[in-house]
Amino acid sequence: MKILLVGGGTMGSVSPLIAVYQKIKKLHPETDFLFVGGKVGPEQKAVESYKINFKAISSGKWRRYFSLANIFVDPFKIIGGFFQSVSIILKYKPNVIMIAGSFIGVPVAYAASLLRVPVLIHQQDILVGMANKLMANVAIKITVSFEPSLKDFYKGKTVFTGNPVREEFYSCQPESSKEILQLKKDLPILLVLGGGTGSQNINGLVAYSAGDLSQFCQTIHVTGAGKGVEVEANNYQQFEFLTNEMQDALCAADLVVSRSGLSTLSELIILAKPTILIPLPGHQELNAQYFQKNNAVRVLSEISLTKDMFVDVVKELMFQEAERQNLSRNIAKMMNHDGAGQVAAVLLEIAK
Repeated sequence: MKILLVGGGTMGSVSPLIAVYQKIKKLHPETDFLFVGGKVGPEQKAVESYKINFKAISSGKWRRYFSLANIFVDPFKIIGGFFQSVSIILKYKPNVIMIAGSFIGVPVAYAASLLRVPVLIHQQDILVGMANKLMANVAIKITVSFEPSLKDFYKGKTVFTGNPVREEFYSCQPESSKEILQLKKDLPILLVLGGGTGSQNINGLVAYSAGDLSQFCQTIHVTGAGKGVEVEANNYQQFEFLTNEMQDALCAADLVVSRSGLSTLSELIILAKPTILIPLPGHQELNAQYFQKNNAVRVLSEISLTKDMFVDVVKELMFQEAERQNLSRNIAKMMNHDGAGQVAAVLLEIAK
């Protein structure tokens, strides 16, 4: 059996694909996989760390606002990606293709439709992305992370599965993770994530707050590739990007500050981590509102957020164990914990 996985641009669309790869490899070790991603972004390094073969194609996107790139640049990238996709599919001859909502998948989906190769697309976020809207008509099956998303697609081909999470996040050993990251065992740990490509606003906020935070906790700060900031503070570690170490950082953390991309949220669900969300406008805000409505996270608005507000909320949660335990219990209930198994079962059924 041959399965083509498609995603990229950020780790958000890559992580669930790797999780499904891991699940199927355990069930059917002889299955062959090829991953198609973009020419820029973190996907190639991440995918190849799992020993999955990787091919890059040209990719564009459709912006929801006026941009000359929508007219003069990206259509040609998408057309180029379409012909590259046709070539890859003809050579690789996959039984089935899975796409996790990335714009990189759009030319692949339409090439697959032309060549009559079945496609499964996966919807992670509460709000349907433009890429999945464009691919829904050519997909044989659509899997969704949350029950409210069922109404957004054709009922006859949509399945509620939960979001796939990589297997390493199911075996959290905090003490071992603290040793790997050289963390102190007697001081609470704050992990700050700025999303798949990093956030200059969050990075600046943390840099400005690091001295105050160091008085009561130690901070692991993941800035995003090329977005490092100068910080002089005790009890502070900075990384531009984490691959295999990310599960250790999440496992070790007593409290996590994050954007609200669904891939990271899914990992936080599995690990039951108390979380503060600072969402981007759009689909991340809807994700955050859905979690907040279920008392599973704290949400802070980036627009009105100051250093003092940020430090106060972090300090409050660090010293209120009962509230952290409440957030931990509630976030763990937010999603089916076997998303990878559920999606893998649907994918394998299509591939027969």
